[in-house]
Amino acid sequence: MIRKLALTVLLGFLVPWIGCGGGTSGKNSTPPGTNPGASPTPTPAPSANLSSCSGMSTGQLGSLNGFRPLATDSAWNSDISQSPIDPSSAAIINYIGPSTPLHAAFGAGVYQGSYLGIPYVVVDGAQPGVNISAQFSDQSDPGPMPIPSNAPIEGYPNPGNGDRHVLVLDNSNCFLYELYSSYPNGDGSWSTGSAAVWDLLSNEQRPWTWTSADAAGLPIFPGLVRYDEVASGQIQHAIRFTLPDSRAAFVPPASHWTETTTDANAPPMGMRMRLKASFDVSGYSATNQVILNAMKKYGIIMADNGSAMYFSGTPDSHWNNDDLNNLGNVTAADFDVVLMNLIYTSANIPQGAPPTINSFTASTTMVSAGGQVTLSWSVANASYLIIAPQIGAVRGSNMAVTPVATTTYTLYATNQYGRTTATVAVTVQ
Repeated sequence: MIRKLALTVLLGFLVPWIGCGGGTSGKNSTPPGTNPGASPTPTPAPSANLSSCSGMSTGQLGSLNGFRPLATDSAWNSDISQSPIDPSSAAIINYIGPSTPLHAAFGAGVYQGSYLGIPYVVVDGAQPGVNISAQFSDQSDPGPMPIPSNAPIEGYPNPGNGDRHVLVLDNSNCFLYELYSSYPNGDGSWSTGSAAVWDLLSNEQRPWTWTSADAAGLPIFPGLVRYDEVASGQIQHAIRFTLPDSRAAFVPPASHWTETTTDANAPPMGMRMRLKASFDVSGYSATNQVILNAMKKYGIIMADNGSAMYFSGTPDSHWNNDDLNNLGNVTAADFDVVLMNLIYTSANIPQGAPPTINSFTASTTMVSAGGQVTLSWSVANASYLIIAPQIGAVRGSNMAVTPVATTTYTLYATNQYGRTTATVAVTVQ
């Protein structure tokens, strides 16, 4: 995997905007551009969950207003404060360097014209889906995705040739869309290195050995430190962080590795570290205490190769950069590695059956222009479903569409063991 590392300076320190890189190369044959002919009517998820999701404020850096992404039993949301310490903890900490300081890779303001942190935008159901052309299409999810043409790119408004992550949350349908190496096209579509869809109401697992918009095959957004949650007084999830080197192994919930060394003491992707319960946070600001207490309760999860002990957050004018820099007094020696029950390498990648598509049908395979067709499906053992073109991520078992031209619809069903597809063609007379 080829990695890119763009450097930005935050208050005199070098801040790498962490690279992802895709998986094995592939070519997406879907041409760029929107597919305006569909009028999808998604089957809603349980109303209580969607109601909570719909409370997210739309717009760039919109407040989640208390919504907690992913299932409550997600690894990101799990309390690991009492979890055992891994037997290799001391060796890994020594490999990292005990005196390596913690560093907030985000802040307020700009440096050399670029905002500091990983941005995101919240959209609603009115945002149209656009085509996504991914370089690593064999490990990417297909579009369409509701990515605005002006969605903020990491490093905006001058993202350069860095990671160029784009994160979009849909508060109507409760999906998260993440792109790596993102470039908008003139027709509204996007060209990317890789693309991933995440169901914000579930505990989704990407296929083993697949990457995502992040090197470890993890979602980025759930691990970001956001100002709105810090202002509320608590962070209720683990935090994304990086280290320079990793070995050819991963720990769930990660699904992918990016080997930089064969040293057995190097960490695997997905490794979780926890700030020691004995660490005294009383001398830190209220903001930093919220961050440090989250590191005690939920820990930090290694998601990519980058600068040592850099943890991720969103750009926000409310951050106090001088205060965030005080976190540099915390070092790797103040952490323990949480027990890694499962470490996957090339020798023990889990094997299993991909989803089974029992049926994928159309209520009619021939319709007049302007006519409505209901697509129906029956799928077993899938983590998430996507229908392309024109539709995107779906739940339920049926959807009404109004094709304007003869269209072959493809259903993509994915779980931790792979992806299964089925097609149905609708002819427009």
